[in-house]
Amino acid sequence: MEKTAAKFQTLAEADNADREFYQKLSGEERLKILLQLTHHEPERRLERVYRVTKLPRR
Repeated sequence: MEKTAAKFQTLAEADNADREFYQKLSGEERLKILLQLTHHEPERRLERVYRVTKLPRR
């Protein structure tokens, strides 16, 4: 599958383009995309770290 990017003026235009793209695919192509997504290794990310610090009031 070739990756492409597109720019849209509105969210509705982007949604319509997505819908048209997937409607053009055969059932087998859609299934292949689904299987690729389910077998994708999770992204490796840094561990989330947070700290609550009380600041002195002025």
